[in-house]
Amino acid sequence: MKIPKTPPNVEDLWEHIKKNTERFELIFGASSSPLVKGKYLHWDKLPFYSPPQGLSHEEWWFALKMHRRNLLKQLPLLDKNGEPFKYLEVDPIPERLHQIDQGAGGFIQMPEQITNPYTRDQYYVGSLIQEAITSSQLEGAATTRKVATEMIRTGRPPRDRSEQMILNNFKTMQRIGKLKAEPLSKKLVFEIHRMITDKTLKDSSDTGRFRQSDERIVVGDMYNEIFHDPPPADRLDERMSVMCDFANDKIPTGFIHPVVRSIILHFWLAYDHPFVDGNGRTARALFYWSMLRNGFWLFEFISISQIILKAPVKYARAFLYTETDENDLTYFILHQLEVIRRAIVQLHEYIKRRTERLQAVERKLRGLAVLNHRQRDLISHALRHPHQKYTIRSHQISHNVVYQTSRLDLLNLEKRELLKCNKVGKTWYFTPVSDLEERLAKLS
Repeated sequence: MKIPKTPPNVEDLWEHIKKNTERFELIFGASSSPLVKGKYLHWDKLPFYSPPQGLSHEEWWFALKMHRRNLLKQLPLLDKNGEPFKYLEVDPIPERLHQIDQGAGGFIQMPEQITNPYTRDQYYVGSLIQEAITSSQLEGAATTRKVATEMIRTGRPPRDRSEQMILNNFKTMQRIGKLKAEPLSKKLVFEIHRMITDKTLKDSSDTGRFRQSDERIVVGDMYNEIFHDPPPADRLDERMSVMCDFANDKIPTGFIHPVVRSIILHFWLAYDHPFVDGNGRTARALFYWSMLRNGFWLFEFISISQIILKAPVKYARAFLYTETDENDLTYFILHQLEVIRRAIVQLHEYIKRRTERLQAVERKLRGLAVLNHRQRDLISHALRHPHQKYTIRSHQISHNVVYQTSRLDLLNLEKRELLKCNKVGKTWYFTPVSDLEERLAKLS
């Protein structure tokens, strides 16, 4: 990936423009919006658009920057030179935030499958696995979804560093659901980093601590091109204290929407790059912590990393656009809001596909001759209530049959490995196997 073109220096442009007073009106009237055809363009993209008649691209850029500067909101996040980061709540940011407020914090238009306590765990675990895998793949983990899913679901130990990264991410995401009740602190950030990097670093002492002054960590590529050189190690403690205060809304900044605050927190830790390794995964974990803490419960089911993984260059470019254009975080915020939008859409599409698949399985089930009608009814119920416990007595009552008939029905389903049984006291409980759909497909 190429580093974006550095925009012309606005002060230098002003020195040139102010010498020609005849062009003032033309230049300052050239842009009444911070957008170009509905887009918040970086200088890197501006040359691909035709400027207003009579202006050069440099003059057009100056006009855009003047309009943006008047609207930018300053943040307590400073770059390594002490200059503040800023952002502008430009279209479509308000619309995206409204959509997230409606669809991710309440129960408006939420799929029944994830509001239903009987089925939500299936989607919860599935989304955790998806985020664990794709977030790790962004940091270089090399394995397939099938293998990683098998490892997590069966509980087998990781075979290599890639699998360990994925397992760590999975456990961390599970833990964040509980840590959301805690305010952010250096201790909490270190705890998250320790969970994410457990058994994956060359030196185990590198986990849960800041990088040191003699550990120069930069973000670059295989050709030794440096994209980001983070702040010095001796400033990290102070910077993290400010970051935690910002996350906990202890710094007077005026109103910042909780989603925007979560996105800024994501950028903040990635910018500071405080650890020897695991910075990207920790930054995304903090984003989830912040979203869940602010009541956006749907993010237990959403994977942003799977969207980022499809276009990692855009993710990296959003960071670079911010750094190369006077610390303007609007680029990163816009990118992340689009990632969130697509992740929510993808969740709905996934649930729709899964529902259609479930309906297809139930249609096949009705014609499955190897099971009687009572067994088909029970399995149909089990598909939608994966944690339901059935007993010989409950099945007997439901179908008005004698004890022996009920017992044979359930034991036959256990024999076919559609149910598993467990005895508690004198009662046998039968529960659906975790891969019931797959086993039914083989049975048919």
